[in-house]
Amino acid sequence: MATTHDAAAARGAQVLVASNRGPVSYTVREDGSLDARRGGGGLVSGLSAIGPDAGALWVCSALSDGDREAVRRGVGEEGVRMLPVPADVHADAYNGIANSVLWFIHHLLYQTPLEPVFDAEFRRQWASYEIYNRAFAEALAEEAAPGAAVLVQDYHLCLVPGMLRELRPDLRIGHFSHTPWAPVDYFALLPSDIREQLLRGMLGADRLGFLTRRWADAFTACAAEFAGGTGSTRVGVHGLGADADFLRERAHRPDVEERITALREEIGGTDRRTIVRVDRTELSKNIVRGLLAYRQLLDDHEEWRERVVHVAFAYPSRQDLAVYRDYTAEVRRLATEINKTYGTPGWTPVVLHVKDDFARSLAAYRLADVALVNPIRDGMNLVAKEIPVVSDEGCALVLSREAGAYWELGEDALVVNPYDVLETARALHEALGMGPEERAERTKRLAAAATALPPARWFLDQLEALREGQPG
Repeated sequence: MATTHDAAAARGAQVLVASNRGPVSYTVREDGSLDARRGGGGLVSGLSAIGPDAGALWVCSALSDGDREAVRRGVGEEGVRMLPVPADVHADAYNGIANSVLWFIHHLLYQTPLEPVFDAEFRRQWASYEIYNRAFAEALAEEAAPGAAVLVQDYHLCLVPGMLRELRPDLRIGHFSHTPWAPVDYFALLPSDIREQLLRGMLGADRLGFLTRRWADAFTACAAEFAGGTGSTRVGVHGLGADADFLRERAHRPDVEERITALREEIGGTDRRTIVRVDRTELSKNIVRGLLAYRQLLDDHEEWRERVVHVAFAYPSRQDLAVYRDYTAEVRRLATEINKTYGTPGWTPVVLHVKDDFARSLAAYRLADVALVNPIRDGMNLVAKEIPVVSDEGCALVLSREAGAYWELGEDALVVNPYDVLETARALHEALGMGPEERAERTKRLAAAATALPPARWFLDQLEALREGQPG
């Protein structure tokens, strides 16, 4: 232990963030040199907000061949440590466990007659998840100054707090869940030793953060049922808001104006209404039922034919998993079927794009008359918060009751059961018929609620609560 403390004192990181994905990624150029690209998001904003002299360090995984090459060459950005976890170990931990088990548990995605199947292959992958979490715990223990604050992120790293507590009991450890947390009966699908290991790992933290009280209460219920309670671990809630200043500035740059012009051409003029959705083709986002609801709208209300276009951006996600590839294919198939059934020479009912383009997403936000956000289950859903912030003329929000954002935005949204296609179609009809004054007023209130806790404040509130030992 003495050598660990010596290393920590020498390096002196006072604030540490741990996450699967870091703030920078590398690709190898044709000439063999490395190209570094920085990302954004709440964690980047938060770390920027604490200033360059705070002694902060971000510990993350080397995800790509370029990342691993950067680690091998000893190349890296100040304040970032990438861990060269073997690619096969990372694949098992990330795809095998985090995305194919924990994500499915917390989003209630299993088709239970056939899955899950916790067999020998699952146990082999679980061993990789343990190795992956251990690598983070050991790196954090090595890098953290005495008494430092460590903020561990998300379901990829549930075991890290407990492992780190054993290595460095002097640290203040927090963990934040960006996903929902499963209710007791669904969490019970996991093997008994695995669910206890997950809970014990989380409860190694001084403080656990969740996006809504609903998810925090679900965790507390699971801890009470399977781990004897939360003990000395505090549980808090921090809803993540939209970054209004960034979004409004970015949404008016020339590349967005160009995309608006192109989108208007695809929509077919300025007179048509738009129903906009922007999602990854993630199973929980419920894109297929959204398309079915739009088809129902066109069936039930012929007056909207040729007067409305569904602008659906469904950006591919986790395409290395077969179930996600199949889901993306179904989204394409259904959009094509709707266009074939209802389209006319001058009207394409669904404008579907599957290639990620942030500027085009912002263009769609600005043009939206109606925003459709209907997830089966979602930790928060920032799209529901971002569209009202940048909408040019105001938009009506059709929002699933199962999105975390519902608890902040539900009062001014048209709330739907995400499984009920008929109800969603009725909500779309009501949203399209909403008068401009009401729409503008609702949008104003939605934008105010959506930006109440911007990303930097969200991060700093957690850090302050962890340092000060505040109750959740």
